[in-house]
Amino acid sequence: MNVFVDTSALLAVLDRSDERHAAAKRIWEEMLNGAHTLVSHNYVLVETSAVLMRRIGLEAARVFERDVRPVLRLVWVTREIHEAAVGVQLTAGRRALSLVDCVSFEVMRRTGLRSAFAFDPHFREFGYELKEIPG
Repeated sequence: MNVFVDTSALLAVLDRSDERHAAAKRIWEEMLNGAHTLVSHNYVLVETSAVLMRRIGLEAARVFERDVRPVLRLVWVTREIHEAAVGVQLTAGRRALSLVDCVSFEVMRRTGLRSAFAFDPHFREFGYELKEIPG
């Protein structure tokens, strides 16, 4: 199964002080041990790295680059994807809806992904199912 991986999930996995860390770690390990292809895009990499540096520090960014990034199948954002996402963001007219989220939705739409590992409620709002621990 292909699953999109969002910044909110990556941060929860990597930040032990995050209230969702335990659940995120269980989901992450389940996906790594299962037949999942974990998909993300380069804007999520930038956002995750920036927040990790600010919130935790350089060592967390190193762990992310060394241990997490290599297991992600990355979609590199093209000009067309970026422009489509900007259009969605401006049309939605919602201050809390980030460009990175809109790029994620555009990547998911173009690649046919329906499931996301995310703690961001915008994914559900935009019609995507969130990855949860079975049973």
